[in-house]
Amino acid sequence: MGDTRRVVDGEQRSTVRPLRPAAPPDGGAGPVPRPRSNPAPAPAEPKAKPATAEAKPAEPKTEPVAAGAEPAGEPVAGRRRRMPFAHAVRVPPRQLAVGAARATRAWSRRPSGRTTLPALFLLVLVAATAAAGALLVPAAVRKPQPVAVDATTNAPVQGVPQTGAAPGATGLPAVPGITGLPGTPLPILTATPGGTPTGPVVGPVTPARPADALAAWAQQVSAATGIPQVAMQAYGYAELVLAQTQRSCQLSWTTLAAIGYVESRHGSANKATLQPNGVAAPEILGAPLDGQGGRSRILDTDRGQLDHDPVYDKALGPMQFIPSTWQEIGADADNDGVRNPHDIDDAALAAGRYLCKGGRNMTIPGDWWGAILSYNDVRRYAQDVFDKADEYGRLSGT
Repeated sequence: MGDTRRVVDGEQRSTVRPLRPAAPPDGGAGPVPRPRSNPAPAPAEPKAKPATAEAKPAEPKTEPVAAGAEPAGEPVAGRRRRMPFAHAVRVPPRQLAVGAARATRAWSRRPSGRTTLPALFLLVLVAATAAAGALLVPAAVRKPQPVAVDATTNAPVQGVPQTGAAPGATGLPAVPGITGLPGTPLPILTATPGGTPTGPVVGPVTPARPADALAAWAQQVSAATGIPQVAMQAYGYAELVLAQTQRSCQLSWTTLAAIGYVESRHGSANKATLQPNGVAAPEILGAPLDGQGGRSRILDTDRGQLDHDPVYDKALGPMQFIPSTWQEIGADADNDGVRNPHDIDDAALAAGRYLCKGGRNMTIPGDWWGAILSYNDVRRYAQDVFDKADEYGRLSGT
């Protein structure tokens, strides 16, 4: 490479010039640049560098970053520049409330606030009134009339339990020679054309009175509880019928017997007596429901046909049904073709049907209490029924 040729004015000349080592323009000594993999064209006249000691490679610039971001010392080049974060300042709740109150007061003084604020207040007032009405109006509406009225127990009592055990038969001692007692599967009792029931029968049979099938059992339980045998047969037979017709109810005869005791002392109120066919004689009629003496006020609903009073209703029979309720729920349990509220057989079965209404399960305490209070919505009454049913259960060994 020591020989170069040029053509000048058509003449070819050869000149030989010695190669000079590269040196800084100012003649000073400096570091020899290292070769690059992809060298760029050198400028015609590079700027002179001051003669200094051997230069150190420049340290890459770094910038501080917030905690939780990239590690400190990371080069700025190659990543986006981050803006510093604004830290949230926690304001005390009291200060927030004071600020909100001031802002609301200032807003209420503006034209828009003077118009909107009364409307908001009115809206809140209407909402509060509607909420209060939803709670108070149902309580003020007259409740449905109970099935029966007990004029002697109108004093309310506090603390009626809604939990715990519900009174009821849990089983009866075996009675020789009879099946299908209360608490066991119902025996098949059918009436022949002449009215005489067929099936397991114990004791004398009165035509058209299937409850006589329980005579032996009723006699034994009657001796232990003091319940008249005729009434005991009616209560037991009502349980058996309901065990087949409304199995989920599981009503016990002890509950029916307790209601019969509280309402009429098992058909003996007003010097009445239960006849062998179950009919109370003379008829048991309550006091007129005229609103006096703590009694409910119920105007006549049967034109006096059942209670012989064309002005006010009177409770009827051993289970003390109101005429309008009897017309709805009355039963014929003794197959005589008549729904008679003065017949303990018919009355006991009708009372059981009423208690079982609405899918109640009388073994559940809440259902039991709800059923008794629907029969007569007096707390003292419900407690008396509970106590008597529990007593009958203990005396009978159930």
